[in-house]
Amino acid sequence: MNATEKKKKLEESRKAMTGLEQLQAVISGGQRPPISETLDFNLTEVSPGRAVFVGEPNEKHLNPIGTVHGGYAATLLDSALGCSIHTVLEPGERYTTVDLNVKYLRAMMPGMGKVTVTGEVVHKGRRIATAEARVVGEDGKLYATGNTTCAII
Repeated sequence: MNATEKKKKLEESRKAMTGLEQLQAVISGGQRPPISETLDFNLTEVSPGRAVFVGEPNEKHLNPIGTVHGGYAATLLDSALGCSIHTVLEPGERYTTVDLNVKYLRAMMPGMGKVTVTGEVVHKGRRIATAEARVVGEDGKLYATGNTTCAII
């Protein structure tokens, strides 16, 4: 079986799985999407309506003023929010982000340790889903929050 055939077979098997089953397979298979490799964060836990990511801000995430770039928190929030919605999808359903809102509460710094980002679904209807997420440091402090609206396809 060539690479194209393998990719097609994998896509067909995903269509039969719920969103939760798809993400459980990602965790158990140790597969990391390229963005999580680039920014050094991982999906660590999923359950219905909930997704948890863990990352560790470091020097490669700095902005010109010496703090961790806001895009790092935004990407972690977007990932946790989207994946929390992904966990409640039925086989064959997909989603796309309509909006992402981020509130930065304090600066993240290299060497601060790991941050945990937990996304939770607030509502899932036939066409629209919403979720909320929080970025919390090892110190227990809240660094950013976010929410999203996604269209169910």
